[in-house]
Amino acid sequence: MDDSPHIRVERHGAVGVLTIARRERFNSLDVATARDLRRAGLQLARDRAVRAVVLRGEGGVFCSGADLKYIAAGGDRDDLDYLRPPGGGNGDSGGNGHGAPGYGAIFKQILEYIHSTISEIRRSPKPWLAAVDGPAAAGGLGLAMSCDLVIASERSWLEWAYLKTGLTGAESSTFFLPRLVGFRKAMELVLLSPRLGAREALAQGLINAVHPDGELDAAALALAERLAATPTEAVGVAKDLLNRAAGMDRLDVHLDAELGELARIADGKNFAEGLAAFFARRPPEFGSS
Repeated sequence: MDDSPHIRVERHGAVGVLTIARRERFNSLDVATARDLRRAGLQLARDRAVRAVVLRGEGGVFCSGADLKYIAAGGDRDDLDYLRPPGGGNGDSGGNGHGAPGYGAIFKQILEYIHSTISEIRRSPKPWLAAVDGPAAAGGLGLAMSCDLVIASERSWLEWAYLKTGLTGAESSTFFLPRLVGFRKAMELVLLSPRLGAREALAQGLINAVHPDGELDAAALALAERLAATPTEAVGVAKDLLNRAAGMDRLDVHLDAELGELARIADGKNFAEGLAAFFARRPPEFGSS
C-alpha cells in the first residue's frame, strides 16, 4: 500500500497494523480512502504470514465514518459516471433532478467499500483488534464493532451519531449493536445517540479494555502479538463457530439492507437539512419525511 496517501500498512513480525491516516479530515473516508482501506484489509486478511491485525487511526482519532464534506461537494464525479445515462443526457440518476447523482449515490460509492471491508474482517480466520484512540463515530463505530476485540484509550469516545444528520445507520452498526449490548440498550444508543466515554463503553460491553492515553499503541501491539502466537487454525475455527452462533451468516444480507436504506434516505429533504446544519454548526430542523 505504498501508493496510498491515507492508508498505511506495517508489519511487526506476524502482526499487521492497518492505519487510517487522514487526520486533517478526522480520519473520515472519501471514496479513494475507502477503496484503499478495502484493498489493505483484503491483503492483510489473506496474507498467511500475518496472524493478527490491528486496525487504528492516526493522530488521536479512530475514524468518523464517511466524509460528509466530500459527500456535500458531490463526490468523485468521474467515479460516478456509471450512474449517468448513456450519451451524457440529463436524465435523473436518483438525485437532484438535473442528471447529477444525489447524496445516496455518493454514499453508495463509499459504503460499498467499507461494507466489503467489514465483511472481510468477519470472514477472516485471524483475529482483528481495533485500537480506538479518540472518537469512533458513525462508520468509525461500525468498523470498530466489526473487529473481534476492541481496546481504547481513556480519552476515547464512541457515538452512533447517524440521526444527527437525518440518516438511518450503516457500516454494520444496526447489526452489531443489539448483539453486543442487547435490544433495549441498542435502541437507546440509536434513538438518543449518547456520546459514550471509554469507561462507559467498557461497562456496556462495546469494548474489551481501556488503557491510559499514550499507551494504547504499545498495548495493542502486545495484545496482537499474543493473539498471533495462538494456533492459527484453531483460532479460525473457533471464530467461525462463534460467528455462526451469533448469526453472522446474516451480516452480508444486513449490510445490503443498511446500504439500500441509507442511500434512499440520503436523497431526502431531512438529510439535506442535516448536512446543511452540520456545516453551519446549528441544530437541524427535521420534518416528518
